[in-house]
Amino acid sequence: MGEAVGVTLGYAVGIAISPIPIAAVILMLFSGRARVNSIVFLLAWITGVAGVVTIVVLLPGLGTGGTGPGTAVGWTKLVLGGLLLVLAGRQWSRRPGPDDEPPVPGWMSRIDELRPVAALGLGLALSAVNPKNLLLAAAAGASLAALPLSTGETVVAVVVVTALATLTVTLPVLGYLVAGRRLAPVLDRTKTWLIANNATVMAVVLLVLGVSLLGDALQILT
Repeated sequence: MGEAVGVTLGYAVGIAISPIPIAAVILMLFSGRARVNSIVFLLAWITGVAGVVTIVVLLPGLGTGGTGPGTAVGWTKLVLGGLLLVLAGRQWSRRPGPDDEPPVPGWMSRIDELRPVAALGLGLALSAVNPKNLLLAAAAGASLAALPLSTGETVVAVVVVTALATLTVTLPVLGYLVAGRRLAPVLDRTKTWLIANNATVMAVVLLVLGVSLLGDALQILT
């Protein structure tokens, strides 16, 4: 089990420090439907991450090949690593200059108007459809599939990975439920920093994890 956490920890952290979902849930906590929308968003975020990891783990052909990970795992990691490097390059090229106003997604200005169904859709989109988080969750699933785990161990591993990956969205929601608006100044400063540094943070994370995936793939395939 320790190995399962070890091989997926980097991908879980990569999802956890993705700035946009954290900023989105913080904005929801300032909205008129703060309580219900933030909880619905959190549940959708958890479901999306767990769903992608689980689907990849269950894909046929990704199991261990006798003495180690199968060739399919190697090719999967190779493709995922290449895609992460492409996304890292795109993120780096889009980072704002020192004097530029950081771009804010248009949907963020409408978060106050969101109904619970829309919050649900946004949580699923950012976790299971957003390319960066989708690839990181898929990489975690492929890494788990390459280990000789029992069904019970796999379930526990998916739960642990999901909990770590979603922790940074879970904590603001739980903090709001406990402390309410008293957290507003801290959350507002956090949101501003995350939006300003989104491209740089994700570029570095995707570069490191992309290189790691390529290294794993070459080790398996050669």
